[in-house]
Amino acid sequence: MSFPLLTATAALPAIGAIATAAVPAARRTAAKWLALLFSLATLVLAGIVLARFEPGGARYQLTESHAWIKDFGVRYELGVDGIGVALLALTALLIPFVILAGWHDADPLETKSSRWRPTQGFFALILMVEAMVILSFEATDVFLFYILFEAMLIPMYFLIGGFGDRAHSGSDENAAAQRSYAAVKFLLYNLAGGLIMLAAVIGLYVVAGTFSLSEIAEARANGSLSMATDTERWLFLGFFFAFAVKAPLWPLHTWLPNAMGEATSPVAVLITAVVDKVGTFAMLRFCLQLFPEASKWATPVILVLALISIVYGALLAVGQRDIKRLIAYASISHFGFIILGIFAMTSQGQSGATLYMVNHGISTAALMLVAGFLITRRGSRLIADYGGVQKVAPVLAGTFLIGGLATLSLPGLSPFVSEFLVLVGTFSAYPAAGIIATTGIVLAALYVLVLYQRTMTGPVKAEVQGMADLKVRELVVVLPLVALLIFLGVYPKPLTEIVNPAVQHTMSDVHKKDPQPEVEAAK
Repeated sequence: MSFPLLTATAALPAIGAIATAAVPAARRTAAKWLALLFSLATLVLAGIVLARFEPGGARYQLTESHAWIKDFGVRYELGVDGIGVALLALTALLIPFVILAGWHDADPLETKSSRWRPTQGFFALILMVEAMVILSFEATDVFLFYILFEAMLIPMYFLIGGFGDRAHSGSDENAAAQRSYAAVKFLLYNLAGGLIMLAAVIGLYVVAGTFSLSEIAEARANGSLSMATDTERWLFLGFFFAFAVKAPLWPLHTWLPNAMGEATSPVAVLITAVVDKVGTFAMLRFCLQLFPEASKWATPVILVLALISIVYGALLAVGQRDIKRLIAYASISHFGFIILGIFAMTSQGQSGATLYMVNHGISTAALMLVAGFLITRRGSRLIADYGGVQKVAPVLAGTFLIGGLATLSLPGLSPFVSEFLVLVGTFSAYPAAGIIATTGIVLAALYVLVLYQRTMTGPVKAEVQGMADLKVRELVVVLPLVALLIFLGVYPKPLTEIVNPAVQHTMSDVHKKDPQPEVEAAK
């Protein structure tokens, strides 16, 4: 039996979570280093997975399959395609930076809410989320994926509700109430989506007789499985609703600004750069692969919702006074681009959408973590409380600017490649949708540059006069992310080579080909 590499990659952070939680309460620093060590070891394993993955090989590689619940046909089946392996690598890459950035976020406070800040629990929950997200990118059994899809809500609920942002303008009681509200809203929205998905999962089993993606694909190919049109559409809607909540897509997005605003900055990165990617990934793996005809049927409505997300999220970002909520609404706009690329049903659009998931994770992590360092120094999330920061902390201001420019998809930085491919793919199939989507680019430039101008330029406010620049630990967090943004912006080929074959498989699932350009005959 070959070494179960995919299982090991997900099991290692889970073991790390248990080990970190077991560290004695008085040894907080040891718990931090232990969590960081396990996250780095997971990154090494993810690198091995990436190295062993062959872009031109079988669709699902490094596969594992074992009987789990025989009476219900549930199997423990794992495998990664190009999309899954790219997102697995992204997750493993970001978690060490999340841990380093949150090094002091769970240290005890001398307040009534200090009981919610056990350092060991904070880092153990982060590792548990990592384990579940990685396994969800590997799962090729629908029921196994559903279990992970729901289970990851539990540690996220406690990370949001129990370890909130300390830069809160109100009293401790008010801050705790806001955190509780954000955590409960996050949980209820996602549980509602998950319950609807559960009904669809059961319906899929009734129709197909199995939860295995490979068996369903084989049955479709040989004609032994056919779904009635109405049945396929209802099942598609059940899956898509849950994924649209997780993504999030307008109008199911309202939990995200609350969750990101009240969570610590590293946990906010965990939400939007890691956990939310499970939703858009699942649209590609499950919606398009399991329900190809229903996906094409729903495309016009989904494109409209994606366009609304792009414009609506960007407009609300422009009007924000809170730095973290601005980044949250910007992410809603970006997720609109990702979903637009997926359902444009072109190879350029879906390649761009997959690259966007990776690049958005890196750029949002860079911007949000630097914003977190800024907020920690000043003790406020309000944009109006800043001014002239670049004169007292030039490195902080510079990295903040690079993160912001990546967010607005400046050419030369990695998100530009993603956004360009999404727009090219959308224009070729739906020109009107492509034109409307470009307004999101203009609005992104507005909210990013205005944010930078109001916080970093102008006269130095008295409250930021003595602000320290980035320290060594913070530079270790930010500089690798900045380097990746530049490298993948200049040379995206390593990512595209991995992603493109998987996209071609998805295009084949929905029986779509790229539109051919119309060439006017020579007179």
